[in-house]
Amino acid sequence: MSRALQHQLHTILQTATATLDLPLDGHHLERLSVEITPAIAALLAEVDATVTELEPVPYEVTDLDGCTICTGLDVDLDSPAARLALQLRMAQHDVTATDVSAPDILGLTVRPQSLDCWRWWLHRMGVPTDALATVGNALTGTGTCEGVTVHLRGEGVPELLTDRGAARLIGLISERTTA
Repeated sequence: MSRALQHQLHTILQTATATLDLPLDGHHLERLSVEITPAIAALLAEVDATVTELEPVPYEVTDLDGCTICTGLDVDLDSPAARLALQLRMAQHDVTATDVSAPDILGLTVRPQSLDCWRWWLHRMGVPTDALATVGNALTGTGTCEGVTVHLRGEGVPELLTDRGAARLIGLISERTTA
């Protein structure tokens, strides 16, 4: 049982008793604080354990030339996902964000300038076109590149796909796809 917690509870109970004008004297407050300290300590430990479980993965977030870079603090910068993220950021101007949450998982956000660029990203990241989903103003899909699972997000791609004829010609949508 924590003495410091007992004193804190005693002070809080004393203030509450005075504020509410309760008929409790110092002896009552002392006994009450001693009696409820274990229950309060258990409650605080439970809350602390729950908060620890819900804490997000600690990240280092930086912004480099308009590209947001998120890297888990426990991820080695020489891991396959971190190396792939660096390679893509350095070579491709379409990359707007990379998120390396694990050594073999990369979240990659791109803003392709054309349908051909988007097709290149899908091919390069191994994302099948039939597994894409629209999320807001982006298309998302998951593929594999160099042994890394890549969660690809193409910002602005639905706008590019408004030219359905061009999209069909380069194989991004099938003839069976309807408006």
